[in-house]
Amino acid sequence: MSTLSAQHILVAHEYEAQDVGKKLAAGESFENLARDFSLCSSRSSGGHLGEFPRGRMVPAFEKAVLALRPGEVSGPVKTPFGYHVIKRL
Repeated sequence: MSTLSAQHILVAHEYEAQDVGKKLAAGESFENLARDFSLCSSRSSGGHLGEFPRGRMVPAFEKAVLALRPGEVSGPVKTPFGYHVIKRL
């Protein structure tokens, strides 16, 4: 079974995820934005989730990761936890 690797920033509202995307496009660091805005405990490590097997994450999150090429960043991805901005590693 192959593993995936990603970073994410979890926020409560879509507009917050869009704002994070704008900050990324302006050149701000993914890691710093994760530390400043993410609701997930992974914020302390810059949003790094490490490696995880397929099937471990909720379907919408995994589908978004699989649609990205390494280094690419998603737009807002809605899951039961909130809205994610995801960077595939």
